[in-house]
Amino acid sequence: MSSARTAGQAAPGTDAPGLVAALDIGGTKIAGGLVDPSGRLLHQVQRPTPAREDADTVLGAVHRVLDELSAHPLWGGVRSLGIGSAGPVDTSAGTVSPVNIAAWRGFPIVAEAGAHPAVRGLPVVLGGDAVAMTAAEHRYGAARPYADALCLVVSTGVGAGLVLGGSVHHGRTGNAGHLGHISVDLDGDPCPCGSRGCLEILASGTAIAARAVRDGWRPTGPDTSASAVAEAARAGDPTALASFDRAARALAAGIAATATLVEIEAAVIGGGVARAGDVLFDPLRRHLHTYAALPFAAGLTVLPAHLGTDAGLVGAAALALDELSAS
Repeated sequence: MSSARTAGQAAPGTDAPGLVAALDIGGTKIAGGLVDPSGRLLHQVQRPTPAREDADTVLGAVHRVLDELSAHPLWGGVRSLGIGSAGPVDTSAGTVSPVNIAAWRGFPIVAEAGAHPAVRGLPVVLGGDAVAMTAAEHRYGAARPYADALCLVVSTGVGAGLVLGGSVHHGRTGNAGHLGHISVDLDGDPCPCGSRGCLEILASGTAIAARAVRDGWRPTGPDTSASAVAEAARAGDPTALASFDRAARALAAGIAATATLVEIEAAVIGGGVARAGDVLFDPLRRHLHTYAALPFAAGLTVLPAHLGTDAGLVGAAALALDELSAS
């Protein structure tokens, strides 16, 4: 049940030293890939995540992805395994507790993936999915020219990671830069994380769509997602435009606060909501003029991410490559 993509793949049997195996674990799918040091995704497989099943069943899906990857002729050149996972993660303990995989709470993914016969003996590096995206954009994408940057994934939720001093900043447990759960509205709605007024409940695709519907927007078809709201906004619908403007203002507040705290040069934005293009980026840049008011924050550059749907796997590989470079 694999879904392979082999653009740029070397011929079977070719020695390809320096490859990294990558896993991207989310609530919907578990993807695996083989990535070379230049960031090319040479081979990819994918399975649905049995997110409502028990822990062993989910792990079984991970192992089947590794079975398929390790059967590929290029596997012999693999030097390490990088794992990017929905979080929270604890890189110090090698565990994950994805919100959307109920059976995995403090699950020892580093040890369990490392016990796979084909992985045994290889270094295994874990990171959160947004930190993995940050590593990908810093090593290969839009954040590459910047020593200090914030990278955001704005989709169903809002995830983020930091590049400081030319390196991805992980923090003690691997969750540094988790901007989605910074409060930007002190009197805002409660967030499932336990706080109130978090950026995620104001600026995620889920929030954009819910706000538009609540304020009277009515879709022309069955699609009520943020993508449909973006399409309506591009057509000039005032309610759809207002919903994106509100999300952009919340993002601007969060990005400006980060710039004020750690003096980032750029904010790179990916995820499904970023595909709205100017509907998101125009009001975001406009609101940043208000929120990023101090001179050292005012020159902040806002850019769309480059790596798209490959960011999870390429980012997991980038985390492993960073670790190999440091060792």
